[in-house]
Amino acid sequence: MKNIYVKKKILFFYQIKFYDWDFEKIINRIKGGGYVVAPAASALVEIKKNASYYESLKNSTCAIFDSGFFCIILRIFFIYNPKKFSGYLFLKKFVDYEYAKNKKILLINSSNHQGKLNKKLLNKKKFKEVFLYTAPIYNENKINDQKVINYIKKKKPYYIIINIGGLKQEPLAFFINSNIKFKCRIFCLGGAIDFITGLQAPINELIDKIYLGWLLRIIFKPNIFFLRVLRSLNLLKFFLYKINLKYKFK
Repeated sequence: MKNIYVKKKILFFYQIKFYDWDFEKIINRIKGGGYVVAPAASALVEIKKNASYYESLKNSTCAIFDSGFFCIILRIFFIYNPKKFSGYLFLKKFVDYEYAKNKKILLINSSNHQGKLNKKLLNKKKFKEVFLYTAPIYNENKINDQKVINYIKKKKPYYIIINIGGLKQEPLAFFINSNIKFKCRIFCLGGAIDFITGLQAPINELIDKIYLGWLLRIIFKPNIFFLRVLRSLNLLKFFLYKINLKYKFK
């Protein structure tokens, strides 16, 4: 498949660059600025019809193998064996990353309550300068938040962690990265921080390692996550059929 190939432990999936690297290599990859994404399978299936989301993934500095289902499909259909590296595990390593603890951190959250919990977590981990921004409800097709740009220019954070809904955090990272002139390192890790603070199902490293995070999330929020799991099955179509993606970005 010309749309899916591997080069030097980087999987190119419809022009999205998935890095099969460990935390240290990825954190060094982002040192010069940019943003990391961790797309779930249920979100990846949207690249055929959501141009804004697809563009943000293509322009990311690197993607990590957050989805266990995606990893399994790659092994079955593509004979490639990536190491799963979830947004949850990435964040667990980041909060213990000593180099980051003297840097300014901006948390972009979906609510004030979430922001307070997230800041409490980082303060507990000895991060010294943590700032909060509560995001408005964004239009999924276009994000244009000048307030967040002004706030970032004022605070000049070294790292930004975006903790808002899927399909919106990646376009927001792309928007921020395109509208600031200084180097900033942005992480879009899904609901990773909520697993640690307790807002989401209490996933641990063992559950994450054996690919059962999706099951735990269904148990805690069946109405939301059961439908996401079903939607994830559509990812099989990218391997069963030859799909050519053609977008005209305006």
